[in-house]
Amino acid sequence: MERTERFYQMLRLIRSAGWVTRSRFLEQLEVSPATFKRDLEYLRSRMNVPIEWDRDRAAYRIDPEVLARGLTELPGLWFSAEEAHALLTMYQLVSRLEPGILEDQISPLKERIEKLIGQQAGKSAEVIRRVRVIPMGGRAVPARYFAALARALMERRQVQLRYYNRERDDETQREVSPQRLTHYRDNWYLDGWCHLRQGLRSFSVDAIRGMQVLEARARDVPDAQLDRHYTSSYGIFSGEPTAVARLRFTPERARWVARESWHPQQKGSVDAQGRYLLEVPYGDDRELLMDVLRHGAEVEVIGPASLRQRVADATRRAAAVYG
Repeated sequence: MERTERFYQMLRLIRSAGWVTRSRFLEQLEVSPATFKRDLEYLRSRMNVPIEWDRDRAAYRIDPEVLARGLTELPGLWFSAEEAHALLTMYQLVSRLEPGILEDQISPLKERIEKLIGQQAGKSAEVIRRVRVIPMGGRAVPARYFAALARALMERRQVQLRYYNRERDDETQREVSPQRLTHYRDNWYLDGWCHLRQGLRSFSVDAIRGMQVLEARARDVPDAQLDRHYTSSYGIFSGEPTAVARLRFTPERARWVARESWHPQQKGSVDAQGRYLLEVPYGDDRELLMDVLRHGAEVEVIGPASLRQRVADATRRAAAVYG
C-alpha cells in the first residue's frame, strides 16, 4: 500500500470506527510500527489532521465535532502547474494584507498554504523563493475596514461609509448593502447597493475613511443582476455597455495583445497585414483610455469617433509637455 493510500485508509478507519487501536492500524495498513509513527506524525504536522491519543481507551480518535464539520478532509497531495500557481498566488495575496486584527486569522492560513505547497515541491520556502508575484499600483487597505467589510458581507448587514471621492476631492456619507468584495489589478473594491444613490456602485476599499457595521439587514441583489452590472462593461467601471471600442494593433504589438484577455465578451481577429483588431464593449471610457494610451503608437482607435478623439486629445497634451 502506497503512502498516499495509507493516509486515506487511516482516516476511513477513524471515521467508521470512532476509536482505532494501534494494533488495528498496523494490521490494516500492513506497515511496521516505525512507518506508522512516521505517517501519523506527517498527518498531524503537515496535513493538520487532529488525530488524538486517548489513554483511557488506548486508541486513536478525532474529535467528533471536528469530523462533523468536515475539517479533516485531505486535499490533493499532488498539484498541477496551474494549481500550484493558484496556491502561490493566494499565499502572496494573503501575505500582502496589512497586519493588525487579521493577524491571528492570516497566520494559520499562510502556514497551511506553505505546507500544501511543500507536499509537491519539497520545502515550501524554496518554492516561494523561486516564484514571484509582483504587485504594481496596489493601494494600502486598512485591516480594520477590510475585516469589518468581510464580516458585514457574510452576515448580510448594511455598512455606513465615510467615503473619499478622489475626482471631486471630497467626502460623502453612504449607507451601503455589501454584495461582493472584488480584487482587481492589485486593489480591493466593494460592490454594493448604495442607498443614497439607489443603485449599484463600486467603492475602493482604500478610499474608505470611516465605517460602521449597522444592524439593518443588507439588501440582496440577484447574482444575474450583479453580473450584468459589473462584468458587461470594460474594466472596473460598472453599468451596461453603451459602445464597442475597435482597436487596431501593429503586427509587432499583436504578438502580445492577441494573447491577452481584455474582456469576457471581446472579439479579436488578424488582418492580411498581421494587424490585430480587438473589439471590447464599454460604458465608461476612463480605464479603457489609460489602457489604450500605454500602447502609444502601436495601437490606433478605429472607433467610435468619440473615443478616437479622446485618445487624440490626450496624445497632443502629452506631446505638449515635452515641447
